[in-house]
Amino acid sequence: MEDCKIKNLYNLEQTIAKELLEKYEYPWEVLPHIEEYILKLGNSLDEKEYIKVKETVWIHKTAKVYESAYIGDNCIICKNAEIRHCAFIRKNAIIGENTVVGNSTELKNVILFNNVQVPHYNYVGDSILGYKSHMGAGSITSNVKSDKKLIVIKKEDKEKDENEYIETGMKKIGAMLGDNVEVGCGSVLNPGTIIGKNTNIYPLSSVRGVIKANSIYKNKNEIIDKINQ
Repeated sequence: MEDCKIKNLYNLEQTIAKELLEKYEYPWEVLPHIEEYILKLGNSLDEKEYIKVKETVWIHKTAKVYESAYIGDNCIICKNAEIRHCAFIRKNAIIGENTVVGNSTELKNVILFNNVQVPHYNYVGDSILGYKSHMGAGSITSNVKSDKKLIVIKKEDKEKDENEYIETGMKKIGAMLGDNVEVGCGSVLNPGTIIGKNTNIYPLSSVRGVIKANSIYKNKNEIIDKINQ
């Protein structure tokens, strides 16, 4: 599935995790290796730019972190990032330059590229959010199926009346958002959701499967190309 490949979702020049992402074909393959990469990269960061605030947490000197924010183990917070009031960064998070993590937003095992915004009441777990992607207020990623079965990535082709599948062998996968994705307020991105570059998701959507790049998702039966707008 070409739509799901890292090379087609992300500009790797817009993340400090470029070296990690280059090793894999699909983004969910990266998830088990985020912690290890943070520990390796963190110990190599320039001490003139980054402050090691505890054993496995590095924060750039220009980043703004509110006193009420919680930052757990294994985190790198990059240049000019803003971690706002009561943000909850549980563990294993790479937060890119100029990225906003807002009030009551929770992160766990994630890579946020540069200029990402998760500014209000978001949950982002076991996910990778591309350059300039934005999750509207109250939108969340769901990273475990209700039946607790392993996650299968599914792409529907309504024109050909056929589907493609990739068995991941993983129990926890949230959402993979390509560059410049806009997720409307109150939306749920179900386990294993892949959203292509430059796509908009309508508010209050329940999204699953692979959503093509450069499209507008109104509902599962109405996904239109932006070029026609």
